[in-house]
Amino acid sequence: MIDRGLSVADVDGLLEVSGDNVDIVKLGWGTALVTANLKPKLERYSSHGIPVVLGGTLTEIAIRQGRVEGLIAWLRELGLRHVEISDGTITLDADVKRELIERLSRDFVVLAEVGSKDADFIMAPYIWVEQIERDLAAGAWKVIAEARESGTAGIYRANGEVRTGLIDEIAHAVDTDRLIFDAPLQQQQVWLLKRFGTECNLGNIAPADVLSLETLRLGLRSDTVERFALGGSD
Repeated sequence: MIDRGLSVADVDGLLEVSGDNVDIVKLGWGTALVTANLKPKLERYSSHGIPVVLGGTLTEIAIRQGRVEGLIAWLRELGLRHVEISDGTITLDADVKRELIERLSRDFVVLAEVGSKDADFIMAPYIWVEQIERDLAAGAWKVIAEARESGTAGIYRANGEVRTGLIDEIAHAVDTDRLIFDAPLQQQQVWLLKRFGTECNLGNIAPADVLSLETLRLGLRSDTVERFALGGSD
């Protein structure tokens, strides 16, 4: 789930209604640096056993500014055990990314991200596969297939349509249990669940959509009822 700037009251409401359906929370892009309620929010998530990861954009900025050590120190100060390493905004040398994943995976759970946030940038499927496999080999726990929080880049076209051929080629080469597919739009969630099953890892889910997504997984919504909630005989 992506937290774009929830209040503590919002977090309390979310946890009350659908906290058991959230596996991990990402504080979107650089919002953690400017939110006024960071520590109380982290305490709420922690009390419910939900790990938090800061947006990969912060890691990219830290790399560009030569402040990775400061970022690591801040993660430890906040008590965070997860970190995202991405290169969707800046151009990051493959060796630099690999070395950073190798280093941070010794002390943190690393989520690597592959794909550009630029909707006009098209990357060949074999390059996606190479980068995903390289990140996993370096020690990433899972690799996120980029789509932005809008669902209009990376594994999707600018209109939100699924790049089905790309995803099928990725899934042919990489165990989908090691992947998290960004899927902020309902039609994207439906397609991925039908393609890979109810346990498919989905990311960039809006707080208001957490319960909706769970009903899609359980076949409690018309989009997936025929696929996941077939009736039995008495």
